Amino acid sequence: MHVHCAAGLLGTMMAAAALPAEDLTVLPHGEGAAAPPVMLTQYLKARASQALRARLDGYEAIKSAADVLAYQDRMKAFMARQLGGLPERGPVVSRVVGRIGREGFHIEKVLFESQPGIWVSGLLYVPAGQGPFPAVLVACGHSDNGKAYEQYQRAPSLLARNGIAAFCYDPIGQGERGQILDEQGRQKYPSTLEHTLVGVGAMLIGRNTAYYRVYDGMRAIDYLQSRADIDGTRIGCTGTSGGGTLTSYLMALDDRIVAAAPSCYLTSLERLFVTEGPQDAEQNIAAQLAFGMDHADYIIMRAPRPTLICCATRDFFDILGTWDSFRQAKRAYTRLGAAEAVDLIESDDEHGFNAPHRVAMVRFMRRHLLGVDGPVEDIDMPMLTDEELRCTPEGQVLRMDGARSVLALNADHEAALAANRQGLWESSPLPEMLRAVRNASRIRPLAELPEPVAERREWIERDGYRIEKLVLSTEPGIDLPALALVPPAVRGPAVLWLDPQGKQAGAQPGGPIEALVQQGRLVLAVDLRGEGETRPASRYGEEWARLFGADWQEAFLAYMLDKPLLAQRAEDVLVSARFLATYPGLAARIPVDVVAIGELGPPALHAVALEPDVFGVLTLRRCIESWATVVRNPELTGQLANAIHGALKTYDLPDLVRSLPVGRVVIEEPVTGT
Repeated sequence: MHVHCAAGLLGTMMAAAALPAEDLTVLPHGEGAAAPPVMLTQYLKARASQALRARLDGYEAIKSAADVLAYQDRMKAFMARQLGGLPERGPVVSRVVGRIGREGFHIEKVLFESQPGIWVSGLLYVPAGQGPFPAVLVACGHSDNGKAYEQYQRAPSLLARNGIAAFCYDPIGQGERGQILDEQGRQKYPSTLEHTLVGVGAMLIGRNTAYYRVYDGMRAIDYLQSRADIDGTRIGCTGTSGGGTLTSYLMALDDRIVAAAPSCYLTSLERLFVTEGPQDAEQNIAAQLAFGMDHADYIIMRAPRPTLICCATRDFFDILGTWDSFRQAKRAYTRLGAAEAVDLIESDDEHGFNAPHRVAMVRFMRRHLLGVDGPVEDIDMPMLTDEELRCTPEGQVLRMDGARSVLALNADHEAALAANRQGLWESSPLPEMLRAVRNASRIRPLAELPEPVAERREWIERDGYRIEKLVLSTEPGIDLPALALVPPAVRGPAVLWLDPQGKQAGAQPGGPIEALVQQGRLVLAVDLRGEGETRPASRYGEEWARLFGADWQEAFLAYMLDKPLLAQRAEDVLVSARFLATYPGLAARIPVDVVAIGELGPPALHAVALEPDVFGVLTLRRCIESWATVVRNPELTGQLANAIHGALKTYDLPDLVRSLPVGRVVIEEPVTGT
């Protein structure tokens, strides 16, 4: 075996350092911003920064009160649409199932339906004395025990001791509202993981985990307004962390919220991406970067209603971004003649609903809901246990008779879409449907994609063939490492080999690629962006990477940019196939077959279906059979990067298979979800 470095067919000669035998890596092992695993991240962050600069130009064009109102209408319509719209709110179905006496107030255990069969468990903290009382919705952050978490007992208790009712309920995936239970009937996954498992299926049907979260919050306000002891015209909303997220969404979309105090969430997307990166599914709204919606807009959308931003100096939600969003919102409030209605408090603390935030929030709510201003003291009191605060007989709403999960709602909606899809594909010309697929997926025509700049690095001589190491630069910031396995004489179609484990996985001696080369097939094994050598390192542990892929944060960035990772990888497939068909040294263009394994099946299928003239036979190996399967089986792993928002309104993967002539697609070991 021999390793060579040379100039030649593809580009300039590289430094002539001999490589260890069978080292099939292509890109240098750089560090920091130059490291291959951060290539896709840096590329997407640059695109995000560009989008945010364009958004800022639009913000700076707001010069009058009328401009603010028009901006609000545009943002609200976009946000509601991207969440999936909101269902009609019917009569409130609820019951009080228990009562706990406390000093200065009492707690009522409440169950209510947000949608038929979707039960919500909550605690209503009712002040002593005669109502009707104003009320504040207290949205939980990502505590596994939901409403029973200490901070979500302390904040509503302090409100109730100061004359304001408080309703704290379990979000999906928390407390008594696990949506995926284990064999013992307990919640199987932590809240953020479950929210994202719900989110993958929701994205495919054109919804978002926040669709269910926001609707639960609106229905909780409906419940408050249904009670005689609550003044439904004096409603507030607060919450920290994930509860700050929900407060930000609700205060933007629900005009019934008179006063809002989101805590430890609002920053700016620019700072979020520099620090923590995208978070779980409900915090990422489809195309919001492309449209131009940032955190500041959640505040601007509710102007001029009173809003208090609570932030902490040492929070991982970066405080520099918080102050920037506050400044932007302050100007919009000023345009509407209500500059004093938006304010900010900063505690020298870490992330959480700490005492300074609770005190400031309660004082703010007293001012705007009771018309009373004055000091508030944070009083310590013993906390109740999870068991003491339990609302359901067995600790989970899904174990109640007739209860359903939001995953079932995802599946119901997919079933309705499936009937519509079938009618569309049966009644519409194929070219028209493929145009619809292109529009939904955001995949550009091959004619609009640039030719790659191909650079040859080294080659390795093996027994009977050679391996050429290549870098295909497909667009600024994207370099695809590749191996061309070249037989002495090329016979038959070339093969584009796509393996999520990396090009080396199939290129080892005696491996499946070598068997093809020995038949005279020219094979190009490519690491698509974010795969193989450029696979990102997941920052949040092995379980996130196992369930959603190491590239889950990059997938959410692409989702917000309205350029799904699937589309980006499908374009990589197209560019790589065009390069392979005219590989340097060939006498003429040759057909290109594709072998796509695992999660690279859907991008390859899209590329072949949309540009069939470029390809021969597509072999899909161990790939999901349909997106409908993903909706029905949320625990299928590694599907986030291939989720296209609302795709199931138009097509599913089998529709793409059927669009091709019989024999053009070979399906091996399909993943059926069973």
